Amino acid sequence: MRDGLFALPHEPVEVAPGAVHVPGWLSVERQRELVAACREWALGPVPMRHTVLPGGGVMSVRTVCLGWHWQPYRYTRTAGDVNGARVARFPDWLADLGREALVAAYGGGGGGGGGGGAGEYAPDTALINFYDGAARMGMHQDKEERSAAPVVSLSIGDSCVFRFGNTATRNRPYTDVELVSGDLFVFGGPSRFAFHGVPKVRPGTADPAVGLASGRLNITLRETGLPG
Repeated sequence: MRDGLFALPHEPVEVAPGAVHVPGWLSVERQRELVAACREWALGPVPMRHTVLPGGGVMSVRTVCLGWHWQPYRYTRTAGDVNGARVARFPDWLADLGREALVAAYGGGGGGGGGGGAGEYAPDTALINFYDGAARMGMHQDKEERSAAPVVSLSIGDSCVFRFGNTATRNRPYTDVELVSGDLFVFGGPSRFAFHGVPKVRPGTADPAVGLASGRLNITLRETGLPG
């Protein structure tokens, strides 16, 4: 990584065992680069869309995927629920960013209690969610993956309330964390399958310098554990 791609963050804050918030991790320059990349990915080959749930409901966030296509509740290489195209490849530089994130959150070990170090982390998919001011994300688990490797989450644009719960229920106990542009949140180890969601976005809080005039981008990196 070149100098200037990361800010001088505050100290990592452990929200729960294996769940770490690193405020201000991404520099403004790096955020601009990610916003530009997300704009390209949003155009396709599988475009950003509102995901339709099995019961007919429609998610309020818009999503585009890299490497593997996520649809409720499985991963595929092609987007049969959108246009049948194969999703864009997952770039090597994004995997490098994920490994840097684990070091920032967990230190040199990088395992978060889940085994393995940052150097062994091999994310192969990204889910990129765009929230407008009215979008929300209900409490859910990221559990379609066959790997228990940590999830890396990056926030750009408007601030939000990120609700991080427990592994047993969508209800309390949970902790509300304010995520602002440039923040990193990693959850692995005992917290890998914790319920989490976004009950509120704070419109008008984005810094235009990051290249996003309004709304919030959330980029999550994951190891699927799937073959090929």
